[in-house]
Amino acid sequence: MKRILFITVIALGLIACGENGKEADTAQVDENAEETAEEQTQEPAEVPDPIDAESSNKYSFEMVVEGLKIPWGFTFLPDGSMLITEKKGEIIHYKDGKKTSVQGVPEVYDRGQGGLLDIVLHPDYESNGWIYFTYASKEGEGNGGNTALMRAKLSENQLTNKETLYKASPNTSKGQHFGSRIAFDKNGYLYFSIGERGERDVNPQDISRDNGKVYRLNDDGSVPSDNPFIGQENAVEAIYSYGHRNPQGMILNPETGEIWVHEHGPKGGDEINVVKKGANYGWPVVTYGENYSGTSITDERSRPNMEDPIFYWLPSIAPSGFAFVTSDKFPELKGNLLVGSLKFQYLELLELNGKKISKRIKLLEDSGRMRDVKQGPDGNIYIAVEGKGIAKLIKNQ
Repeated sequence: MKRILFITVIALGLIACGENGKEADTAQVDENAEETAEEQTQEPAEVPDPIDAESSNKYSFEMVVEGLKIPWGFTFLPDGSMLITEKKGEIIHYKDGKKTSVQGVPEVYDRGQGGLLDIVLHPDYESNGWIYFTYASKEGEGNGGNTALMRAKLSENQLTNKETLYKASPNTSKGQHFGSRIAFDKNGYLYFSIGERGERDVNPQDISRDNGKVYRLNDDGSVPSDNPFIGQENAVEAIYSYGHRNPQGMILNPETGEIWVHEHGPKGGDEINVVKKGANYGWPVVTYGENYSGTSITDERSRPNMEDPIFYWLPSIAPSGFAFVTSDKFPELKGNLLVGSLKFQYLELLELNGKKISKRIKLLEDSGRMRDVKQGPDGNIYIAVEGKGIAKLIKNQ
């Protein structure tokens, strides 16, 4: 019955996100289209049906950092100041009410969905000073660009000690699906995502190629000796999981110690996945979405050797940014997930029970394209809103 219901709903032409069905190379059109829209389990549990979202007016926001165009990612320094990435290729240091442009940022390939992307601090930043960020880079083989991971230190608003830890290849002039989010696990391993770059039938299912993958590295960029494809002929040994489409949300679940990602589906079927060692997440062999023309990508939703999502959205919300709330300032949100919606321009609360999403609630509706969401060290919830800046969540009295 679930499969019949799904196909019926798809037939009604639900709106979603992603590049067009022909994997168009029209980067800016694709940006608008999409974003307005351990071991493998052999017997995966049945994926729950999509659920409708409720609305809530219990929250509003106040601006903290104004005058930003596309604040793609942000993080907090120990002194409470912020580092913010502007997609066009600028890192902004916001401190004491003042925005300062950080010098020494590498050249960024600013095309379509590519540009300067996520930014995080090393878990031991106060002792080692390392900052990690992902960006679209023209370095390497081929024309165009692909996603790179760099680490650097900050000295008087200047990046120093810059090291490129990973650069996906080959480059391509396609403008879609660069990813990219970064997270550290409890053991200090670094995970980051790179989308399949609009080459769905080439990259995501091939572990000898970059793209459509979640990678795991040591903090210095070396490959852990227990990565799943170590020693496998022609395999990219940095790959930790594959079969991904375009993950733009990644968190460490503090309760389970797992890395969770959410990723853009095509027309329908944005997913939340628990990242597992060596697991194949199926794209495009299995999917809950369809082509943008309304035609089928595949009639398969699940396979025994492929990992099912724990949740999927229908219609797609174009998710970006991901946070697990632990703050005592928001006890009613604690233990739940927050996700930004680019397509529908709201912040989504996902009530979580173990690994099951039991309720969806739309917060801050019609407030703008929510690009990132983070819990700050002060316990407040901060949201990066395109065309506005960094906002702080406020509970209405």
